[in-house]
Formats: sequence, C-alpha cells, structure tokens
Amino acid sequence: MSEKLTVGLLQRQCSKDPAANLAGTVEAIREASKRGAQIVCLEELFRSQYFCREENADNFDLAESIPGSTTEALSKLARDLSVVIIGSIFERRAAGLYHNTAVVLDADGALLGLYRKMHIPDDPLYYEKFYFTPGDLGFPNFDTRYGRIGVLVCWDQWYPEGARLSSLRGANILFYPTAIGWHPSEKAEFGAGQLDAWRTIQRSHAIANGIFVAAVNRVGFEGPPDSGLEFWGSSFVADPFGQLIAESPTNKEEILIAECDLHRMEEVRRNWPFLRDRRTDAYAPLLERWLG
Repeated sequence: MSEKLTVGLLQRQCSKDPAANLAGTVEAIREASKRGAQIVCLEELFRSQYFCREENADNFDLAESIPGSTTEALSKLARDLSVVIIGSIFERRAAGLYHNTAVVLDADGALLGLYRKMHIPDDPLYYEKFYFTPGDLGFPNFDTRYGRIGVLVCWDQWYPEGARLSSLRGANILFYPTAIGWHPSEKAEFGAGQLDAWRTIQRSHAIANGIFVAAVNRVGFEGPPDSGLEFWGSSFVADPFGQLIAESPTNKEEILIAECDLHRMEEVRRNWPFLRDRRTDAYAPLLERWLG
C-alpha cells in the first residue's frame, strides 16, 4: 500500500438514458485516470436519473444483477486503466428483492465485494423504501491495490455508527456515493442550512475517526420544475481533521482529484487521540432503540 493515494470523484449530471450515462461515466473515469486518480468513485445510482422521486413499479426495470453488464464494463475499464472503481448500482438480487448497492472493483478488474445500503430513507421525493431492501452485509472494508477503504451510500452519511464501524475495521478513506439535493419550495429558506449540515456531519466523521472522507454527489435538476430535485453537487474530500482538501461547486459537473497523504492519519490520531479514549465498556446502551 502506498503512503499516498489519489482519489477521483465524478460529479456528473445524469440523463434519462442509462446507456448514455454509462458511456459518459466511462469517459470521465478515463479522464480521472489521466489526471492521476487511483481510486475513482461514482455518484449514487449513476446509470439513471434519481428515480426514487416517485413510487413507480416500472422503475424496477432499471435494476440489474451483480455481476452484470455494468459491472462487466467497469471491471474491464478498471483492468485497462489499473484503477479501483466504486460504482453504485440498482441491484436486482432476486425477483422482488432489490438493493441500493455499491460495488468495489480492484485495479485488476476483480470484484472485491459489495456494500448494500443499510439506512433507507422515506421522505418526500426520496421514496427509497418503495424500492430498496435494507442491506444485510454490515459495514465491510475492502483491501484494494492502493489502500483499505470503506464504502457507504448517501443516507448512511448521517449516521455516526456506520462511519465508526467502518473506521474501526481499518479503512483509510470512507467513500459516500450520494444523490441529494434541494426541493424547489425549500431552497430559498432552508437550502444553505441543509447543505451546511450535509457537509458538517461528514466532516465530523473524519474528525471523530481520524480518517479521510470522500463524498461524491450528482448535479443538475431532475423532474418537473415545481416538484423535482436540484442536486447540489458540492462533492468533497476531507482530511482526518475534517479540513476540506478538495471541493466541487454546486452547479456544474467536475472530475474532482485529491491526493490523500496517509501519514496525516497518524499525525491527527496521535495529537487528537479520540480512538484511544473511547469508553468501550460503557457503550452497550447504544444497541437500544431508545433510553428515555
């Protein structure tokens, strides 16, 4: 494992054409590789627009098996470019059983494993419980050619438990493929606060665990003008003390490249020893739903 690794985050706008989305992503991965990226992470459900804005059974036709055509295409690309690829896929596990799944493909094209999204939201324009069964693989890490990584997906980013468990298994970077944006009716009043909270909670995972955090979001408006979602981009990489070392804008596509010096983890954890001072003997009540 190298002491430094370079990550690439693909902040892209998705069309209604899965084939076009895949083709555009392939070209973006090639460009990220040319710019030095060793691990490339795609946005959540990159092959389609964010279909969870509505409950529509026809959208199940977008799901695919793993392995399948998308993983085969990404696997070949990973092998050709010697890059690690994190792809987010609408997984058809069996008839009537679907997951929001991240795949990790190593730099030789091998499928290292899956992460199935654990926390499933059900909010206006985010009707994911209609589509996805909660994950059943826990919070695994993946030993890639360039480093040990953890992968979680979107709504998982609001939960410190997932970040902690993945960190305790030795990950150097937590990746969060994401699809999050503003409701048109809420942006003026709440938009700035929502974006700040999203950024802050993930930076807090970096600080609490002394780990790099990389969040990649889509960008652009999807859906009807008065009831769609404006995805706020703002993909970023934070260092183990929560400092932003790279960040994308809110309103345009970008291939974000960031170098992560793994010595920074040692430096931060020595001077801010949060892991050392954890009271593991006192945390059993966290397994309860409520303690009131």
